[in-house]
Amino acid sequence: MNNLKLKIAGRLLILSLIPILYFSCSDKKKTTLPVLGMHDYIEREEGGQKIIDTVWHTIPEFSFWDQDSNKVTKTTFHDNIYIADFFFTTCPTICPTVKGQMLRVYNKYADNDKIKLLSHSIDTRHDSVPVLKDYASKLKIGSDRWQLVTGERDHIYNMARSYFIAAEEDSNAPGGYTHSGGLVLVDPDFRVRGIYDGTDEEAVDELMQDIDLLLKLTDNNE
Repeated sequence: MNNLKLKIAGRLLILSLIPILYFSCSDKKKTTLPVLGMHDYIEREEGGQKIIDTVWHTIPEFSFWDQDSNKVTKTTFHDNIYIADFFFTTCPTICPTVKGQMLRVYNKYADNDKIKLLSHSIDTRHDSVPVLKDYASKLKIGSDRWQLVTGERDHIYNMARSYFIAAEEDSNAPGGYTHSGGLVLVDPDFRVRGIYDGTDEEAVDELMQDIDLLLKLTDNNE
């Protein structure tokens, strides 16, 4: 799986230098986000020889509640490839576009139980479990494959940083929140493999190509 080659523009960056990806809910950015090499390299000696190890950035433990009141943790995504994003149900700008692109992914892999989607609400005051349930019903999605989650505010925001996604309250932003429209590709070992602009159809095409590649690599390692 270490050989996954993302096909979006850019180059690998050292983990310690990776900024949080940010653009406003009102931003009409239509370019593909840069490739993020979510790993660093460390050098060690073994048997008198220098060996370089790859250290991947991995998603930490988490605990949320989805639209069906199910507890959602890392165990929920055991042996799955998943795509994560951050949103809020009353978002008046990019969220409907991003959710439309997520639906493309959801529908393409309708028959593949290895692919799941995880959407974190950043409006923990308004987006209760019943509100998320209603939103899921409008999207016509099931929690078996696409979970809309809420939880403690600080935990949600800390998770956004773990995914290299910006999310914050902003009274000057449309809807009261500012967040990225990035879609984050996470492999079965919870390693971040790439971030794609969820407002850009071509970028989401690239995401699906990379999901297919990651599926092949995963199958070959089984």
